[in-house]
Amino acid sequence: MQLECFTTVTDPPKMIPGRPDRPWMDAFGGRTPYRCLPLTMANTTGWEILCPFGFTAEWNGGNTPQDIMIIPDAPVTDARHFVLSHFAYGTLTFHTGYLFRTPPGWAVLTSGRPNHIKHGIQALDGLVETDWLPFPFTMNWLFTAPGVIRFEKDEPFCFINVVEHSKLERFEPVIRSLDSEPELKDQYTTWSTSRSEFNQKLTDGDPEALKESWQRFYFKGQPPERGGPAPTQHVSKRRLKTPEPEGGGKS
Repeated sequence: MQLECFTTVTDPPKMIPGRPDRPWMDAFGGRTPYRCLPLTMANTTGWEILCPFGFTAEWNGGNTPQDIMIIPDAPVTDARHFVLSHFAYGTLTFHTGYLFRTPPGWAVLTSGRPNHIKHGIQALDGLVETDWLPFPFTMNWLFTAPGVIRFEKDEPFCFINVVEHSKLERFEPVIRSLDSEPELKDQYTTWSTSRSEFNQKLTDGDPEALKESWQRFYFKGQPPERGGPAPTQHVSKRRLKTPEPEGGGKS
């Protein structure tokens, strides 16, 4: 399948596969957040669209488009072709430079970069029906309070993923007791006991537990009650393709 990315400007922002690293994750001793596979997988499940230049934006708290001032780091022909105050009410709007098209039943889920924290401004998520839409969407961020924020050159301002949204309504959430699935309950109990015992050993300073540092059942895809090889569908590293011009030429 293809995610078709039609360029709507001469020199669109760069788009790359999602990267696993985050500064706040690096700041932890031992970089412990990277042990959380769901975090790193979320970070890499999609594509980042990067700022072509750095800029500062300031919102004075007013409700008109003129109440946000945008100052590029260096002169650009027209910054409004990329970032502007369009919807007012403290909303910062970005043009991605692309019109996306997906196969029937698939849509583009657009958001800020997963687990990327920005003080003073919040990305707004959107689900875009790109299997029929003949025009592009904008990426919007909302100031959380009056003040000044920054986007650096090559900082992701948009993160896109593709979802088969047409099948979502087929799912019916059903709440069940673990007692109704004895095998699953046994697996859960084994994991829970193992985790409690391991954490207690860490607290007590057990040398072997300290050496192991953390349990890797989920990371390796190994059920704790039996070990063995990981399920074939288990993924510990995402390898998405880098967007390339069709036929290797210029788009």
